[in-house]
Amino acid sequence: MANPTPVEPAYRRLVRFAGWLLRLMVDRDWDDAANLPATGPVIVVSNHISYFDPPNLAHYLVWSGRWPRALGKADFWRVPILGWLARATGQIPVERGTERAKDALVHAREALNRGECVVIYPEGTVTADPEVWPMTPRPGAARLALATGVPVVPVGQWGAHLVMPGKRPGWPKLRPRRTVSFRCGAPVDLSDLYGRTDSEAEVVASARIMASLTELVVQLRGEPAPVDVYDIRVGRRVPRLDAR
Repeated sequence: MANPTPVEPAYRRLVRFAGWLLRLMVDRDWDDAANLPATGPVIVVSNHISYFDPPNLAHYLVWSGRWPRALGKADFWRVPILGWLARATGQIPVERGTERAKDALVHAREALNRGECVVIYPEGTVTADPEVWPMTPRPGAARLALATGVPVVPVGQWGAHLVMPGKRPGWPKLRPRRTVSFRCGAPVDLSDLYGRTDSEAEVVASARIMASLTELVVQLRGEPAPVDVYDIRVGRRVPRLDAR
């Protein structure tokens, strides 16, 4: 195991098995995650392109030295086996569309207080952009970052959608063999916004987070991002948020 830091035994066993299985399924194109802090609290944000990308992102983070505690849809906690695995590995359910949704940020903050690595997909769901670019964000990642002052590290990814495309889980397409790529960017500079709770600060912080993520995806894809950004609420691209 590349990561010797303490963690629940069930988590370590699962990661050993999952890492072995993922290496059989896909090739890896990883950087050295030099921008990921080795210790202490950190919020990792990533673009969401497939139901196949969460295990690959976890694989990348664990082998880079951090055990991720990811926020995810509470529906998975009600699925046999998957729910047990999520609970056994300390992941954080989000009851989307309910009054309990905000509880996820409370639990995420508790994890950060313990010095853990919390993973959030700022888009809140698999991208619906027709060209698989990052979409407009939800405010959760920015809200958590501004309330805690914890560094936000963007991780751009590409390739998982070729194995499991679309916004629904399905059987992986393993031929031709695909490569799953990850790039870790520098922490997003939110220092001028820390401690603010107003909606304007959340919008600006969210814009900076998504700009950093999109730039990493641009590097991975080798092509420029669209001028506008897809908004799933209106079903089309809209002007990007102001990141100033």
